[in-house]
Amino acid sequence: MAQSLREPFRSLVMRCRQELNALRGYPEDRFADIIQEVGFSCDLCARCCTRAFNGHVHLLDDDAERVCSHDPAALEPAVTYDFCDLHGTFYVSGYTIRSRQDTAGSCLFLDDGRCRIYDDRPMVCRVYPFMLHREPDGEGVIDWRQISGLDEHGSYHSDIPRDEAFRIARETRAFEEALLCHELEFLECTGDYFSRNGLRHVRKVYDDRMREYGRGAAVRVMAYFRGRFEPWEVRAGRARRLPE
Repeated sequence: MAQSLREPFRSLVMRCRQELNALRGYPEDRFADIIQEVGFSCDLCARCCTRAFNGHVHLLDDDAERVCSHDPAALEPAVTYDFCDLHGTFYVSGYTIRSRQDTAGSCLFLDDGRCRIYDDRPMVCRVYPFMLHREPDGEGVIDWRQISGLDEHGSYHSDIPRDEAFRIARETRAFEEALLCHELEFLECTGDYFSRNGLRHVRKVYDDRMREYGRGAAVRVMAYFRGRFEPWEVRAGRARRLPE
């Protein structure tokens, strides 16, 4: 489908596929070595459960459904929008969990430093702080990143058995692969939707609408879920699902 898509979707799909191939080729034993070397151990500080420290969590579709089973009002479109059409509608690749709207942006399910849905927590929360994807560092150098928030939370240099390191490596890779596959589906679906409806991504409209949003205006957001878009109205601190 990539060749039939218009820009910027064609290039983004190709880039995402390259990243997926690189991920699948990353040596599992090398990742296990890094996990053992770091020796991360959670000290229950709960900093990773706040947007101030960690941004928002991206939910896979299965995660979103499990979260909804605990609280149907817990979801909102992911807060970093991917595209904006010429009419000012934003498009985003999925959902996140609402925050408590406190100064730290704590997760809605965080109570007294503990997760209310711990046994049913999203996949990203299960693998954190381990990660396996390429991103730029502070100087713009793109390389593999395997640990999030190194030396900023938790304890380090604890003993992690070899079999446990491989289990963590496999689980983390599975999440990263699922995330990239979700992103591919979103890009292809959005590119096709834009083509069929005569739409295009317009950066100036994106920037103008974001400024309006920053001043308190409501924006329309289409959240990708299970192969289709679900419409929302989002205003700072509030989000409501719209009829389709």
